[in-house]
Amino acid sequence: AAASPDFCMQEKRMEYLTFSAPGRVELGGNHTDHQHGCVLAAAIDRTARARVRPTGEGVVRVFSRGYAPVELAPDDLSPRQEERNTTAALVRGMAAAFARRGILWQGFDAWVESDVLPGSGLSSSAAFEVLLGRIGNALFAGNSLTAPDIARMGQWAENVYFGKPCGLMDQLASSTGGLVFMDFRDPAAPLVRRLDAALPGCVLCVVDSGADHAGLTEAYAAIPRELGAVCRLFGAEVLRQVEEAEFYRRLPEVRRAAGDRAVLRAIHVFDENRRVLGQVQALENGDTEGFLALVNDSGRSSWEYLQNIAPEGAAGHQELAVTLALCRRLLRGRGAARVHGGGFAGTALCMVPEADYPAFRAELETLLAPDCCHRLQIV
Repeated sequence: AAASPDFCMQEKRMEYLTFSAPGRVELGGNHTDHQHGCVLAAAIDRTARARVRPTGEGVVRVFSRGYAPVELAPDDLSPRQEERNTTAALVRGMAAAFARRGILWQGFDAWVESDVLPGSGLSSSAAFEVLLGRIGNALFAGNSLTAPDIARMGQWAENVYFGKPCGLMDQLASSTGGLVFMDFRDPAAPLVRRLDAALPGCVLCVVDSGADHAGLTEAYAAIPRELGAVCRLFGAEVLRQVEEAEFYRRLPEVRRAAGDRAVLRAIHVFDENRRVLGQVQALENGDTEGFLALVNDSGRSSWEYLQNIAPEGAAGHQELAVTLALCRRLLRGRGAARVHGGGFAGTALCMVPEADYPAFRAELETLLAPDCCHRLQIV
């Protein structure tokens, strides 16, 4: 969590301050956040951590294990095309997000480590953004920023500087923590409600497909772009502003103007928002079977309608599709499996009955790869 003022005062007598931010899993609401829809998500026990030394030198230096060091002057914050899709873009973008609020970074050194698997859909980028937000909040903003403030700043940095047109869900789940329902009808003031519920009898895990998201930004961006083509026919900006009954009434016109894949993707979003509400109700009522059925429905809809399982034209490389097929086969009708996060690569999300998990993991890692299955805890 972000350091409290008292914690910071105590640590400043020492050499370093310490910060952390968790990754997240998406339990429901696949690609609904950028359409101002509903999401069920949870922070997990995979975190980005930093040791930080304020310097006051006017230079920010970030040393992330496994990545090139980043150094920037906080008065040089314009986006750089050559930095897109890099750690440097996120550091510069978060510094710029603070500057937009009149909060200037005065300089610090940060040593960052993370066990949030990159390219896994656990949102390593959002965890890194929230980590930087918590550092800036404690050092330069007097801890005046809220969790939604930091989340919006992270989203802006990822959209404008990193170049990924993500919604707000990843950053808000990381920044808020716990198991959370989020409604983005008003993205400037999203409804965020932490749930006092659990996944009884189930192990939550992600399975690495062996393919990462590098080079797939365009596939991801095509989803909001095609949904935008649907929305324009109704004078709307996002699908949450379109009446579902009117969408179906004008379906022939929508198909002609936006194309059939856009129509199918819109159908997924309409249905997925209802599924999230059903998931929340099932969890709060202790209806495990009903909850798992909705998770499986979400996975089928993502595959059939949203079509974010295999990159277009990837006949010979459909690692995520194969992973999902194997997970479903090994679950044998128990538990649940679905695409996790943006899709096209990364991981599958599985909920496995506790007693079945050892055999499930052993067989899956024999068929796919050693250590491809990662057990998670909600934190």
